[in-house]
Amino acid sequence: MLQTRVIPCLLLKNESLVKTIKFKKYSYIGDPVNTVRIFNEIEVDELMFLDIFASKEDRDINFRILQDIANECFMPLSYGGNIKSFDDAKRIFEIGFEKIVVNSNAFKNLDLIEKISSYFGAQSIIGSVDVGKDFFGQKHIYSHHGTKRQKYDILEWVKRLQAVGVGEIILTSIEKDGTWSGYDIQTLKEVVENTNVPIIANGGCGKIEDIRDVVKLAGVSACAVGSMVVYQKKDMGVLINFPNKNILEKILK
Repeated sequence: MLQTRVIPCLLLKNESLVKTIKFKKYSYIGDPVNTVRIFNEIEVDELMFLDIFASKEDRDINFRILQDIANECFMPLSYGGNIKSFDDAKRIFEIGFEKIVVNSNAFKNLDLIEKISSYFGAQSIIGSVDVGKDFFGQKHIYSHHGTKRQKYDILEWVKRLQAVGVGEIILTSIEKDGTWSGYDIQTLKEVVENTNVPIIANGGCGKIEDIRDVVKLAGVSACAVGSMVVYQKKDMGVLINFPNKNILEKILK
C-alpha cells in the first residue's frame, strides 16, 4: 500500500461511468462493474464512486448498482450522492462500502453528519467541498454539482464539517476538473494549514508529478485521480489504468 493514498475517483450517471470537464461537459467512460474488475487486477488500494447527478436532480440512491459494485470489488469503497438520512448511510455500509461522502445535503442538515459520525465513527464519513470561481475570479463553495453557490467561506465551512465529525475532507476544484492541469495547490495548502483532518486533493491531476507537487507543496494526505486513470492520455480514448506504484513511491519519498 502506498504511503500517500492515491484514489481513483469515478463518476456515476445513472448506471454508467462518465467523466466531466469543469463539472459541465461529460463523456461516457464505461460500465462501473467492468471497471472495478480492471482495478481489482491492477490492485489499487481503494475506490471512490460519486453519483454526480443524484443531488442535483434529487434522485434516489441506486442501491442496486452499489450492490453490484461492492460484490465485485476487492478493495475499500466510498460512495457519495444524495445521502439524505441515517438509514441511507446504514444501508450503504451494509452493502459493503466502508465510507460515505457527503456534500450537498450537509448544507441542509449538518446534524446528520454528526449522527452518522457518532454511530459509525469519524473514519466512515468524508466531507466533500467543491470550490469554484465567480465571474470576478473569487473562490466560493458550490453544491449540487456546481450549480448552487453557498454562503459560507471555504475555511469556515471546512471547520464546520470538522466540528461535526467528518474523518477527512475531499476538496475539489471545479475549475481544474478534467483539465489535466494540476491541482489547486494554493487553496489546498490554505485548507491543510487551517484544519486538523486529512485532506484529499481532487480536480486537475494529469501526471504523477502533479501528485508529488500537491503532496509536497500543499501537504495533503491523499490524492483523488479521475481523467488520468480512465483515459490513455489527454484527448485520447478510454483506457482504465493506474500509475506505476514503484514510480509513485519513488517520487513521493
